[in-house]
Amino acid sequence: MPPSPQTPDRGTRCWWCGTDPVYVKYHDTEWGVPVTDDRALYEKLVLDGFQAGLSWITVLRKRPAFQQAFRGFDPAKVARFGARDVARLLKDEGIIRSRAKIDGAIANARAWESVMEAGGRGAFRDLLWQHVGHATKVNALRRPSDIRPTSAESERMAKTLKKAGFKFCGPTICYAYMQAVGMVNDHLVSCPRHEACAKRARKST
Repeated sequence: MPPSPQTPDRGTRCWWCGTDPVYVKYHDTEWGVPVTDDRALYEKLVLDGFQAGLSWITVLRKRPAFQQAFRGFDPAKVARFGARDVARLLKDEGIIRSRAKIDGAIANARAWESVMEAGGRGAFRDLLWQHVGHATKVNALRRPSDIRPTSAESERMAKTLKKAGFKFCGPTICYAYMQAVGMVNDHLVSCPRHEACAKRARKST
């Protein structure tokens, strides 16, 4: 059983990953590690959009199928998806077959291209990371109830992304995204990954 969300022991993982090997690996190697690569940030935003209304473990288990279906999450390729590709994706049992979310992933690829064309390499990274001053915000959370579903930063990010043409990027999705890509370190202080991610935190330049 996963550790109690009320009384995490020192040295135990964050309660939310439980004991599922896929979830534990994600917690131990990815969640909270700073991501600055433009393409990787696009991929994670799309996956977080597909998570809306579902559990993250559902998306994690389907991630290999998503990567294949969306051509390795190459925004240049996804941006050119047409009706035939949408029909193919809606028949793909390996992914989450939501027409709105599929359309959102394509729209996000096109918005990503616009951002990159205007600003060059690192433009999408900077569009996102500007909301935390281009540096990881290291929190000191002691219990699950300390974790918020949104923040002032995620509210601003949601507005920025919406203005740029991105879909499925409300404040709650944006905050989960910020946690995942290391813009904020929300591992509980009792979790060994809190210190590990703090050491890898991005510093403002």
